[in-house]
Amino acid sequence: MTLSFIQLVQSGTGAVIIIIALLLVAAIIGYFTAWFYAKSVYTPIIKGLEAEKADLQKQVAGLKDDVSRLNNKVEDLNGKIGKLEEEIGKKEKEIKDLRSKIKE
Repeated sequence: MTLSFIQLVQSGTGAVIIIIALLLVAAIIGYFTAWFYAKSVYTPIIKGLEAEKADLQKQVAGLKDDVSRLNNKVEDLNGKIGKLEEEIGKKEKEIKDLRSKIKE
């Protein structure tokens, strides 16, 4: 067993196999190192962005409430305008009637 391993290592094919194995190990080490580094760098940034997103969602909910409140206020004011326009029409009719009575 040991003799065949030593012969494999000393041959050209054995050297290629060892180089490929060492490259694979180096790639695995590099991948995990980069993964842990990225995790340590970007995790606080992601948490900050999530907190900012939650704040913005609260602001959006507040703005939606403001919009609905303002829409209700606009509807009330439009109702008041309609009533005032009716009163204006009645008053103008009364003015016409009074003017026609004055002319007679």
